[in-house]
Amino acid sequence: MTGRRRRRPALAPRAGRRLPRELAPDRVDRLAAALPGGLADPGFESLLGRIEQSPVHRGNAVRVFFQGAEAFAAMLADVAAARSEILLESYILRDDATGREFQRALAAAAARGVTVRVLADAFGSLTTSGEFWRALRASGIEVRLFHGLGVPLRALAFRDHRKILVADRRAAYTGGMNIGDEYGSSLLPRERVFRDTHARVEGGAATEMAAVFREGWRRARGTDFVLEPLAWTERPGAGVLVLDSRPGRGAREVSAALAAIAGGARRRLWLTTAYFAPRPRVIAILGRAAARGVDVRLLLPGRTDVPLVRHAGHGFFAGLLERGVRVFEYGAAVLHAKTLVADGLVSVVGSSNVDFRSFERNAECNFAIFDEAVAGAMEQRFEEDLTASAEIRLDAWSRRPWIHRVGDGIARTLAPLL
Repeated sequence: MTGRRRRRPALAPRAGRRLPRELAPDRVDRLAAALPGGLADPGFESLLGRIEQSPVHRGNAVRVFFQGAEAFAAMLADVAAARSEILLESYILRDDATGREFQRALAAAAARGVTVRVLADAFGSLTTSGEFWRALRASGIEVRLFHGLGVPLRALAFRDHRKILVADRRAAYTGGMNIGDEYGSSLLPRERVFRDTHARVEGGAATEMAAVFREGWRRARGTDFVLEPLAWTERPGAGVLVLDSRPGRGAREVSAALAAIAGGARRRLWLTTAYFAPRPRVIAILGRAAARGVDVRLLLPGRTDVPLVRHAGHGFFAGLLERGVRVFEYGAAVLHAKTLVADGLVSVVGSSNVDFRSFERNAECNFAIFDEAVAGAMEQRFEEDLTASAEIRLDAWSRRPWIHRVGDGIARTLAPLL
């Protein structure tokens, strides 16, 4: 069925909402597990709607990128095609070859009359030169840095970790890729290019992403702008649910939505995350899925840009392995992706890691995608990544050197601070 739709972009869930107890992250997986059809059950989408208070947008065209060069090329093409508005939000926006390519493309858009707003995190982009920002502003681009100097000390720990591009509220991107050479430059050796995942959505979900951007923009004291209702023709295509959060809004809902996907899985639950320092309930949820006979696999970095977080994750391996969860460490490059794919039906691509910071101190954004073709591509890539990974086995893990065990235990204790 097709039809004309109009909707004013809006944030959901609302700030300060109290999630019903039965939908809490440590309980909702049991509700999903009780659905007769699992993730394919009509009740599963209703369950996510109760959690998120947001609709699944139908009829989206979705493309998933596993290499930064391809993602950046598509993003730059949408920037070049934009006619009214470009919204760019990135935790890291570097003053390097990749960053300057975006700088030129955004300046060209502004020169032809497009409204361009750029939001970067002040801490994540700390090494980006002042000249880079001045050049953007001189091109007629509105630029804001999130939580830089001058914000209250209590707010400094709150970072904008989102990676968002919205072009004309028609096409939107999110995922794990910041804007920098390490995500896809041909100038770097292959092993130095991060392995990451990004997604492009064209359709109704893109309008909601403008509201997500506006939240961070207003927090960074950018000049406010109006989100007019936009119309689009709903066609056959993927369902997309936007899972976004920031401290005080949405974090428990995102956690509960991911737990519900784990609970609804019947055959496969494959997760990739760059930083793994979870709450104990995550171990229990994954363990319950494995106990139901689900093939639960967790792919983590063997090489990382934050070694302390990797060791914090090591402190949870024994509990995972004892519960039947298979754990792998990727060794071909730095693994930076944050994804999930379940039963060849549901995929999640975004910026949220499985760690305290993502769910306690960061603004994050993810797409939950309901499409078998996308899930098939995600599963294929996961299997390819496994060929460059080493599996962690319980017997060998139990015999690792004592100094490693002590270090893992200390890092696990520090997990809430990482």
